Amino acid sequence: MAVARTKNVGISDYKLRLVMDQIRGKMVNDAVPVLRYLTSPAAAEILKILNAATANAEHNDLQSRDDLKIVRITADKATWVRRFRPKARGRVGAFDRPTTNITIEVDEVTD
Repeated sequence: MAVARTKNVGISDYKLRLVMDQIRGKMVNDAVPVLRYLTSPAAAEILKILNAATANAEHNDLQSRDDLKIVRITADKATWVRRFRPKARGRVGAFDRPTTNITIEVDEVTD
């Protein structure tokens, strides 16, 4: 089993999970074209991490890319970055920028 993680991605976990549900449980060779042709920035982030997980499996565990399956894919809330925006009458309005930790595990399927 090979794992790839990234921390503090500047996309909310809800938006990432919408894309993750499209590829959860699929073979890697089937998931890559789906991610490549989705127009969401979340799909581009997930594709980078999926490529890292497959590279880890090929290099560290000597597994074949054709036999890899996405075993687990999660998007967990990370820290929120506080930002401020000017409002009317010289006041300030606070808003939060969500960040997310992404984990992808791939494993070789044996028939």
